[in-house]
Amino acid sequence: MNNLFPIFVKLEQLHTLIVGGGYVGLEKISAVLANSPQAMVTLVAPEIREEIRELAASNAKVSLINRKFEETDLFEKDLVIVATNDKAENENISNLARARHLLTNVADTPGLCDFYLSSVVRKGNLKVAISTNGMSPTMAKRLKEVLAEALPDNLETAMEQLKAVREMLRGDFTSKVDELNKITSVLISRKEE
Repeated sequence: MNNLFPIFVKLEQLHTLIVGGGYVGLEKISAVLANSPQAMVTLVAPEIREEIRELAASNAKVSLINRKFEETDLFEKDLVIVATNDKAENENISNLARARHLLTNVADTPGLCDFYLSSVVRKGNLKVAISTNGMSPTMAKRLKEVLAEALPDNLETAMEQLKAVREMLRGDFTSKVDELNKITSVLISRKEE
């Protein structure tokens, strides 16, 4: 059973540390910046891929430190993503981060993770995150493809219209929710037909 609590984090208000500058580090920093382009990110690694250097060159909020991880790298950080190819080092960094009460993700090691990075489907302001509880990133990727195809491209317009309706509604929270539920019930009734 998947007991994970799904949240969306405002990374532009936090400082993220990524440890690892290889392919997995590239994958992680790309995911962070694709979802939160204004995120403040520090990436530490003795070797850093050129693609990561290019991302940093085009984003003033990304800092690269070209050396091995040091415990002081955890200072003033809010979130840690570990993506080295050294399992012992990954576990050490995870332990140090947890001792500082920092939420930590260790690539491809669910047992060391406080959170997982999800597969994300984006349609304008709509984001749907998919979790397999760390069991199968490949399944999450395939579901992402199915949902991306199934969700219509005009959802942004519908959301803008619903936002306008919500702002015009009067009454308490419960009555507003009831009215919006009536308006959006057409989404479910079409599917049942």
